[in-house]
Amino acid sequence: MYEGVVQDLIDELGRLPGVGPKSAQRIAFHILQAEPEDVRRLADVLHEVKDKVKFCTICFNVSEETQCRICRDPRRDPTLLCCVEEYKDVVAIERTREFKGRYHVLGGAISPIDGIGPEQLHIRELMMRLADGTVTEVILATDPNLEGEATATYLTRMLSPMGLRVTRLASGLPVGGDLEYADEVTLGRAFAGRRSADDG
Repeated sequence: MYEGVVQDLIDELGRLPGVGPKSAQRIAFHILQAEPEDVRRLADVLHEVKDKVKFCTICFNVSEETQCRICRDPRRDPTLLCCVEEYKDVVAIERTREFKGRYHVLGGAISPIDGIGPEQLHIRELMMRLADGTVTEVILATDPNLEGEATATYLTRMLSPMGLRVTRLASGLPVGGDLEYADEVTLGRAFAGRRSADDG
């Protein structure tokens, strides 16, 4: 335990996701040893990001404008909509350069243990987006865990009566992985999603 403001800094840093007590302490001491102008720049960026960044009114991705760049891009296919849990998932999918449609960020996943039900997510807004009939396929790209599966199952039940094509991201063995290290769920998914060897 340190005195006063140093301990306050460590405590605040420790509240960040993925930052444990030791990492928080290491970051705090890095900040203490940094040049004052570097620390000021960091503080300015933190203030600026809170002032300027908001959420897209259409898809709930992060944006500095009312609509994010993806929703504003006329080259994106409006008939394809990919549902993800968090805005960081949008970045992951965009890095693949495989998806040319638009997104809908749910803002989390259904998790009764954490008190998160469908009403806490942007599902109502999703249904409103789909009402005009522009979207023909909804791709459910939720995480392959218990909460992600529950969310995908719930959305499938909601979307099926609308006559839309509802698809789920394929999942299975990672490239370069060894069968002996794969967990049962991953291996089971790989078997369920197997395809013809002729498909390349």
